[in-house]
Amino acid sequence: MDLITLDFETFYDKDYSLRKMTTEAYVRDPRFEVIGVAIKVNNEETEWASGTKEQVKKYLDTFNWGEAMLLCHNTMFDGAILNWCFDIRPRMYTDTLCIARALHGTEARASLAALSERYNLGVKGTEVLDALGKGRRDFEPEELGAYGDYCINDVNLTYKLFSVMARKFPKSELRLIDLTLRMYTEPTLDLDGDLLASHLIDIKERKDKLLVDAGVPDKKELMSNPKFAELLKGFGVEPPMKISPTTDKETFAFAKSDEGFKALLDHENENVQSLVAARLGTKSTLEETRTQRFIDIARRGLLPVPVRYYAAHTGRWGGDDKINLQNLPSRGPNGKKLKSSIVAPEGYSLIDCDSSQIEARVLAWLAGQDDLTTAFANGDDVYKHMASSIYNVPSDGVNKDQRFVGKTTILGAGYGMGAVKFQAQLQTFGFDMELDEARRIIDIYRNTNGAISQLWRDANNMVQCMARGDSVQFGKSGVLQVDARKNAIMLPSGLPMFYHGLAAEKSERGYEYTYRTRKGPNRIYGGKVVENVCQAVARCIIGHQMILLAKKYKAVLTVHDSIITCVRDEELDEAQAYMEECMSQTPDWAEGLPITCESGTGKSYGECE
Repeated sequence: MDLITLDFETFYDKDYSLRKMTTEAYVRDPRFEVIGVAIKVNNEETEWASGTKEQVKKYLDTFNWGEAMLLCHNTMFDGAILNWCFDIRPRMYTDTLCIARALHGTEARASLAALSERYNLGVKGTEVLDALGKGRRDFEPEELGAYGDYCINDVNLTYKLFSVMARKFPKSELRLIDLTLRMYTEPTLDLDGDLLASHLIDIKERKDKLLVDAGVPDKKELMSNPKFAELLKGFGVEPPMKISPTTDKETFAFAKSDEGFKALLDHENENVQSLVAARLGTKSTLEETRTQRFIDIARRGLLPVPVRYYAAHTGRWGGDDKINLQNLPSRGPNGKKLKSSIVAPEGYSLIDCDSSQIEARVLAWLAGQDDLTTAFANGDDVYKHMASSIYNVPSDGVNKDQRFVGKTTILGAGYGMGAVKFQAQLQTFGFDMELDEARRIIDIYRNTNGAISQLWRDANNMVQCMARGDSVQFGKSGVLQVDARKNAIMLPSGLPMFYHGLAAEKSERGYEYTYRTRKGPNRIYGGKVVENVCQAVARCIIGHQMILLAKKYKAVLTVHDSIITCVRDEELDEAQAYMEECMSQTPDWAEGLPITCESGTGKSYGECE
């Protein structure tokens, strides 16, 4: 298979650029124009070609893409152009940007310029800055030649970068990069424009009703923090306050995540409830803007699924291109509208297969909590078992509310959560519990699951050793390796999970440990390490399953611990069975880990749940 390194140079101006637009909107815009393209086949000399769209297409068609792996720096962009504009689909996609995120961590600088400097490969040029507002015909011959040299240099740097980084990169992860990029560059899913238009009208009407209910004639009064504070005071409510992490000064706690503000939704005065609901509904425009973005995409074509490879610290996938498909709403009367707007093409259906309780299962297995691991393996209702211990009743006597508490305990308390957070978590689900009762339940969980509690302590010890530069065994043998030199835990995938700049600081409670992020120091401790590790291991398993699945069916989306495929209607039963088989398998390194899954089918993503 040939390696074809490619870079497109395209028209942009002050208003029309990737700084102001999503990749999808930019490439599909009528203003889009390819100025030229540089291509390198294997280690041959890099070529530059410029011309009309037809001429560039003719040039591109001279390459054997069906037996080639496309390499770019940000292949989501160049690969989309190759397919959407020139109807070319290579055999495989890869990307130095994706590889860099995985090798160096999501906090490291990953631009082509930064990586070229890091590896001492050369200097990226700046000629692109001089191309602002210039179409292909606006370039003088000498200018176009200089621009071509700039593009050739980018391709050569990308090729050198890949040559260095690919040597230590797991082949299975290269396959996952390909599968992830293909979701975007070769879109399959469609959007229901009529449903989206109706949903947008509903959103706006709900917002207007909130304002009327709150007795607020002017929307600006809600958008202004000082004016909103005065509205609250008018109802005898003292506005909640907090210390701003940016200015370190006291400010209004009016964010949707601020507990004091959310508590006002349950205020005894219904006017206060309506006012806060209106503020949340008006200030939070995510649903409205995302619905409008979906509508705009639907007008332009199929839905390219922007899933970012290695987006999180733990290696998990994340959202991209300003339509985060990882957190589409699911609750409430209109909660599934966006999910339901994502539909299969005519004659096809979607299968959504979710790896059941995977983090809780990984935790029990990794800690050596054998009784819980066995219960998972036997298909027991572990939530009922937990509730039975909490309420001292037989498992078959556990009621619905008790099982809910058992479930929340199993899924929430496994990472060292204390009673206060446990109580708050229950409250977010509308379940009130006294703090003393929350403490009692947390104590029961820890006493019942001694091996898990010990894993937290082992993780805490591992952090201390790593900070000193000492490597130590952590978790189940052969699954994780600690590389103190790199401040990293090596995962089963062969990739590192970094704690860059790990350092200890003395506090009233002893030593606390932090690691460096772009947002500043981030506290790390035993329970948090265990959470990171369990999520990272679960991601390794999902990746393994996605590769198995891809032998027969294309993954069109992945969300957390689920994979979605799109299959012909006549293959639906066979494909669903194959998918469940794939997502019930574990890699060789995870022997003894009980994995199972649940799946649903439908013509839309929302129907699959």
